[in-house]
Amino acid sequence: MNILNLIRWKNLLMIALVQYLIKYTLLVPFGIDITLNWFGFSLLVLATVSIAAAGNIINDIYDMETDSINKPDEVIVGKSISEKMAYNLFIGFNVIGVLVGFYLSHLVGRSGFFAIFVIISALLYIYASYLKQMMLIGNLVISALVAMSLILVGLFELLPAITPQNQETQLTFFKIIFDYAVVAFLLNLVRELIKDIQDIDGDHKAGMNTLPIAIGRERATKVAFGIALIPLCLVVYYVVTYLYKQSLVVLYFLIFIVAPLIYLIIKLYTAETKQDLKKLSNLTKLIMLFGVISLLLYKFVLLD
Repeated sequence: MNILNLIRWKNLLMIALVQYLIKYTLLVPFGIDITLNWFGFSLLVLATVSIAAAGNIINDIYDMETDSINKPDEVIVGKSISEKMAYNLFIGFNVIGVLVGFYLSHLVGRSGFFAIFVIISALLYIYASYLKQMMLIGNLVISALVAMSLILVGLFELLPAITPQNQETQLTFFKIIFDYAVVAFLLNLVRELIKDIQDIDGDHKAGMNTLPIAIGRERATKVAFGIALIPLCLVVYYVVTYLYKQSLVVLYFLIFIVAPLIYLIIKLYTAETKQDLKKLSNLTKLIMLFGVISLLLYKFVLLD
């Protein structure tokens, strides 16, 4: 359990879930030309999850000082798992992810795609060791990497299968994946800012320069509030423009995505304690999960 908690198994499960849902509820049911069979796609999920696990481990290693202040009960490295073992796990997961990525890139006939896995792996290390301490830069990088876990499906499944005949269809479905990735980027950015506000004391003592430390807790909250408005507007626009004919689909989006987003935005202004902020961070995660599950509704939307 200590190792599972170290690699953030719930977050990894969500990554795997969204990738499988994109393939099996968005691409396969509509007969879209895809590249990977079940085994090949499972390798893509394995590569993504392995590199993400390595990123979580190195993040915990570098966060030992701040975590001992911000969340002493949740510290794993140095307590339940030695630092040496954590480093070994970090190297092991990275090796698995990069090697599987190398094999997959050649499997789909796009050897250059291998660089994506190397860059993501390197960025996760640089984020943990350096970028995380920089105002907003670290938040943007980690949110972009979360979005990339969705885009990877489009890159490996759709792009290698493009022909002059199916180009328009392939790009249409790639755009749907990209739209989801943009919303995931924005929601994760909001969550990262909430976590920075929550962890301001430990981060300050560790000499970090996160946004709340640089501009103050109240201004940082307003920034998070402003960013949270963007996915809300995007989702409402998407529902009004594309989904208005499907009342059940509209109802799902209103109840499970729009309403929680509005609640999150309102509560951002009144949150004061660490516990309040932790609840908002968890709510953001829940909204992302409901967003992922909405992929199950596309058979009603696109077959209308």
